[in-house]
Amino acid sequence: ASTIKREIDNRSTDRSYRPHAAQRSWAASRTRPKESKLAHPGPLRDFVVEKLRLKWSPEQICHALIDDYPSDESMRVSHETIYQAIYVQARGGLKREVAAALRTGRTRRKPHRDPAQRTKRFVDDMIMISERPAEVEDRAVPGHWEGDLIVGANNASAIVTLVERSTRYVMLGHLPAGHTAEEVRDVLVPLIGTLPEHLRGSLTWDQGAEMSGHKQFTVATGVPVYFCDPHSPWQRGSNENTNGLLRQYFPKGTNLAVHSAVDLEHVAQELNGRPRKTLGWKTPAERLRDLLLTT
Repeated sequence: ASTIKREIDNRSTDRSYRPHAAQRSWAASRTRPKESKLAHPGPLRDFVVEKLRLKWSPEQICHALIDDYPSDESMRVSHETIYQAIYVQARGGLKREVAAALRTGRTRRKPHRDPAQRTKRFVDDMIMISERPAEVEDRAVPGHWEGDLIVGANNASAIVTLVERSTRYVMLGHLPAGHTAEEVRDVLVPLIGTLPEHLRGSLTWDQGAEMSGHKQFTVATGVPVYFCDPHSPWQRGSNENTNGLLRQYFPKGTNLAVHSAVDLEHVAQELNGRPRKTLGWKTPAERLRDLLLTT
C-alpha cells in the first residue's frame, strides 16, 4: 500500500496520474545525500542544542518540540535525526558543539552486542566437532553415530534418524507429537540403549534447538555429543545422504505422525538391507552383523 501511495503522490500538477512523469519525479526526489534538518542554524537547531546542553535525551527533545510548538510543523525532528547529527560526521551539524552533551559521553554509536562474540547456543557448553577424536573422522572404529531430524508438515511431527558412520546402519525413532528437546532426548536415550556398549562411541549432531538437552542425554547413555559448525551439513555427510533416501518413504510436507514405530522399523530394515557401493556392495546389516560376531 505504501508503494502505491508514493507512486500516486508523484502524479502530475493537474492531479492526473502519468506513470512516466511520476517516475521522473521520483528519480529527482531521491538525490542523496540530503542535508539534515540540523545542518544549518535556525530556531530548530537552537532548541535542540539548548536542550542537549541541559543533558536532555534526543527522545525528550523530540516530544518537547511537539508540546512547545504544536502548530509549527517546521519545529519537528525525530530523535534518530538528532542522533545522526551527533554521530555521523557527513551529516553533522552538532558534533563539535555538543560532543559531550549525551549522557554516555560518546560521540560514536556503540553496538548493543559485540558481533565478534557469538551468543551461546545452549545452556550447557557444546563440544565442537573439531574436538572429536581422529578415530571417528576416518571411520576406522565402529560405534560413532550421526543424527538429525526429518520434519513433517507444519513442523508438527518428526522422525529421529541415526546413522552409524562405519557401517551406514540406520536407526529411526518416532516423534509423533512434536520435537522439543525433552521429546528428542526421551526417544534418543532408549534408542541408543538398544546397542551393545562397544557401539556407543559418540553422536554427532547439528546445532538445532532439539538437542539442547545433550548433557542429560550424555549422562543417561555415556555417549558424548559433538556438534557441527553452523551451516555445515557436510560434517554429517552420512546422515544427510540417509535423510535423502528416507524422503522416498516420508515425502516432505506430509504428516509423519501417521507412521507407527512398526512402520519405521520396516523402513529401517529395508535401508539396512540395501547393498551399498561404499561398503563393497555389502549391506549395512551384514556389516553390523560381522562387527557383533567378531567383538
